[in-house]
Amino acid sequence: MTESSIGMGKQDRTVREKFENELRRIIKASEEAGILMRVIGSLAFQIHCPNFGYLQAAMGRAYTDIDFGAYSRQSKQIQELMASLGYVENREVFIVSEGERAIFDKPETGLHVDVFYEKLDFCHTIYWKNRLEVDAPTIPLTELLLEKMQIVKINEKDVIDTIMLLLEHPLGDHDKETINIKLAAQLCANDWGLWRTTTMNLDKVRQLAHGYEQLSPEHKSRVATQVDEVLTRLDQESKPLAWRLRDRVGDRVKWYKDVDEVQ
Repeated sequence: MTESSIGMGKQDRTVREKFENELRRIIKASEEAGILMRVIGSLAFQIHCPNFGYLQAAMGRAYTDIDFGAYSRQSKQIQELMASLGYVENREVFIVSEGERAIFDKPETGLHVDVFYEKLDFCHTIYWKNRLEVDAPTIPLTELLLEKMQIVKINEKDVIDTIMLLLEHPLGDHDKETINIKLAAQLCANDWGLWRTTTMNLDKVRQLAHGYEQLSPEHKSRVATQVDEVLTRLDQESKPLAWRLRDRVGDRVKWYKDVDEVQ
């Protein structure tokens, strides 16, 4: 786990409410305009973990920005929406990313909104195709899990969000308030690199959870059980020949993109 302090630090209730209130304002405006925008990042975990969301503040996990997943076919509408809400777009990001990412800033409040079109593309690629309609107002729980697990140099903030998610939600083969492990296993079976990073990070989450004094023994046991079940499902999923051949090579060949290669 890296030592980055981004997204970590004491954050008082007033600051957190500023982010949460603005998020609600954007969601309401997007729904009224018929624009499909789904929350990702720290605020998505907060929304989807009503019972364990308190752990973010308790464990020093701070909000830094507001993130969304969206479809590129609505990028023009999103530009117009954000402008109407007082945001200024950094057009260079949209151009350099070839329309895959947009950044909007609101200087007077210091708020920053990041929109990822079609996919989240960092160490690995998590696609949105036909998935943003599955849940609201966030991306589905499976994608929330993989959003964190695809980060090779995982940070503490990502571990905390993952712990919350595993404590809050059961595992299953569907998406309704459930982490769809059937889908996660299929995605990892089609991408050895994603499997390698995901399994590596799940092991880290299980180990690190034991060190948090904010978690009860029952919570730590629950995280360990959830991680073990996810790892078992990923292991049991049938793997194609291409996956098995790549597995023979293992870590001798780099299996991921560095984050700074895609930012």
